[in-house]
Amino acid sequence: MEIAKNGTPEIRKVIVIGSGPAGLTAALYSARANLKPLVFEGSQPGGQLMITTEVENYPGFEHGIMGPELMDIMRKQAVRFGAESVFRNIVKADLSNRPFKITDEEGKEYFAETLIVSTGASAKWIGIDSEKKFMGYGVSSCATCDGFFFRGMKVVVIGGGDTAMEEANYLTRHASEVILIHRRNEFRASKIMQDRSKSNPKIRFVLDSVVEEILGKEEENKKYVTGVKVKNVKTNEISEIDCSGVFVAIGHKPNSDIFKGSLEMDENGYLITKKSSSETNIEGVFACGDVQDHYYRQAITAAGTGCMSAIDAERYLELKEYELSKA
Repeated sequence: MEIAKNGTPEIRKVIVIGSGPAGLTAALYSARANLKPLVFEGSQPGGQLMITTEVENYPGFEHGIMGPELMDIMRKQAVRFGAESVFRNIVKADLSNRPFKITDEEGKEYFAETLIVSTGASAKWIGIDSEKKFMGYGVSSCATCDGFFFRGMKVVVIGGGDTAMEEANYLTRHASEVILIHRRNEFRASKIMQDRSKSNPKIRFVLDSVVEEILGKEEENKKYVTGVKVKNVKTNEISEIDCSGVFVAIGHKPNSDIFKGSLEMDENGYLITKKSSSETNIEGVFACGDVQDHYYRQAITAAGTGCMSAIDAERYLELKEYELSKA
């Protein structure tokens, strides 16, 4: 555990778990409030933007910016004001007593008066090598983020739930054609989403089929998608579909497992926060970003909730100090 100069365990004012746009914004605001936050960056420092190439919809960057570069700038900005980054995973969180105790992967313990949870959510992938190879170079899990890059092009969406239908419909604003590939003949999506997709003339369905391989080329350090190899699960017939982009829309999993049994979450594992705040069911614990937002899932909205959580934590600490002074 961290030990203060007097030999007792050091108790941090604010600990932030997670380092995407939400976590680093929370760290920035906390640092500027002189709270000296400790940020655990985890196994994917920078969050999902680290596997994104160009980000064109983040305000302030007229000509776009690469995802990893944006996260590096955010980190440096937070550190400039006094935030401290630790590149380790938190594997355990004891929220039953104050100060809160968290434990990293090496068994080291840390204590905090407030905790900001910004652990994000991980996109579910189909799990083939070519998917990893072209991730960020034609393979995406976010139509809102990347659909603009495929104007006038043919794209593929993989999935059969509401997310896949929403992604497919959104992509028709940009793409010339959207081919939705689903492993079954029936969809899990709600009827209204199915009807909307089936009535969209730019969406074509390829059912009872799975993507076996994502096809593409590598030329002079440039990678791009050219199509997909598809297998019909009933006939085993293999075919190829030409496309310039592949959107995997089989859902996301919030990174909230270590908080099961302590923080309230919905049936899918997303943390529940009080209306118009970042407060969780435990006083002094705040949540922001994709771990509590399954609807928007954008860098800018994550950053906004990161700001909220830092302000909520600061005001909570001020209130506790005031109550102590009056005791």
